[in-house]
Amino acid sequence: MTAESVKPAPSRIPGWPLISGGCLALLAVMAGAFGAHGLRGLVSERGLEVFQTAVTYQMYHSIALILAAVLSGMGLSRKLLGWAAGFYLAGILLFSGSLYLLVLTDVRWVGPITPIGGGCFMVGWVLLIMSGIGRNR
Repeated sequence: MTAESVKPAPSRIPGWPLISGGCLALLAVMAGAFGAHGLRGLVSERGLEVFQTAVTYQMYHSIALILAAVLSGMGLSRKLLGWAAGFYLAGILLFSGSLYLLVLTDVRWVGPITPIGGGCFMVGWVLLIMSGIGRNR
């Protein structure tokens, strides 16, 4: 058997970003339905807007988790994409989670947590970009 005839093993897509992305996307759909039907009349219009923002960002970054898993199977840096996925997950918990808490409980101290979650989202995207740049070197 020659070196040319040996095919490299396909990269395995890490399971946790794929599974957590799918679960969080499902929860985003459920939260969106709850917000549209269950919260109307219980919270203000502004509260509904904030809740919808949480749902929207949760869905975007759930898809980003899935994207990170798929890209890692396409030869991009698994390390960078793993870190990106971690930041997406942290962003969902901190950004969307704090907005859900704010709307559902009216607890105001969670407000300052929201921008930290937004920062996590941004770091995740920078890491994803870096994995693409590293691929082209």
